[in-house]
Amino acid sequence: MIVNARVLRPEFVPRDVVHRDAEVSHLSSALRPITDGNPAETALLCGPSGAGKTCTARFTVQRLRETALKVNSQYINCWEDYSRFKLLYRLLEGLDRAFDVHRQSTPKDELLERLRADEGPPYVVILDEVDQLEDTSVLYDLYRTPGLTMVLVANGEEELFSRLDDRLVSRLQTATRVHFEKYTLDELVSILEDRVRWGLREGVIATEQLATIADAAAGDARVAIGVLRTAGRRADQEDMESISYEIIREAVPEAKSEIKQKNTEKLTPDQQTLYEIIAEHGDVASGELYERYSDRVNKPKTKRMVRNYLQKLRHYNLIIAEGDNRGRTYHPVS
Repeated sequence: MIVNARVLRPEFVPRDVVHRDAEVSHLSSALRPITDGNPAETALLCGPSGAGKTCTARFTVQRLRETALKVNSQYINCWEDYSRFKLLYRLLEGLDRAFDVHRQSTPKDELLERLRADEGPPYVVILDEVDQLEDTSVLYDLYRTPGLTMVLVANGEEELFSRLDDRLVSRLQTATRVHFEKYTLDELVSILEDRVRWGLREGVIATEQLATIADAAAGDARVAIGVLRTAGRRADQEDMESISYEIIREAVPEAKSEIKQKNTEKLTPDQQTLYEIIAEHGDVASGELYERYSDRVNKPKTKRMVRNYLQKLRHYNLIIAEGDNRGRTYHPVS
């Protein structure tokens, strides 16, 4: 039934990004000066999870590289590479200049010096989940690095800017903003139809069934594609000729659980601690949560940073917040 599993993966970048023409055009315009040998503006892509931000960024940069003769690029997920050292290391990897870097002994400043010493083609860097960076001052260093253009991807602009110092905020005020909204049901069906055409055997699922999947995904393309992948896998395992509604109903919670597990595994140590406390207690007041968190970690982050972490957990549907300010409580998503 599944003829190309790769196109059913969330990281797959299609040949064409549907229902994001305006966003692709906007980002392309921001990067176009590079093709004329001029510096481009920093771009900031914001919107909810599963709205196509990462796919749009990777597709647009890939297309830029096809039209411009000499452009380097690198994609970095800051949820995985959230420290200053890891980020700079990945950037040097993209230039093949990290071969003799030693994680224990090479100073961070030397990594930045190497990056700035590069005299190669323009370097376009996609920083996905940029609000996950532990040390956001590295963004200021990258902003001042000649030949390097940043494409920043985050859920919310306000949450990101609240963590930046004034000098960086003032510079990013001129960044090109590309805002994303959740997909409509019809748009998700269209996205799924493409994945079916590329990844599944012809005739195994009907458009009405794709609409059922899209409805369950509630505007999140990552969830929709995950449900389709899970349903196809289940049908394969049961040697079915087509995907039934029953298979889809079973696939929805399984796919959501799989995505939730992956999101949980990506949490930073501090975020993981916060999530574990909320999961253990089921319903925790804001003040109590911070106290329990401070007791469990050696170097607790500030309350402001913890609020940002909790907002991130909410964006990825791991926790729910109720109430305001001091009366706010948190509980896990079941």
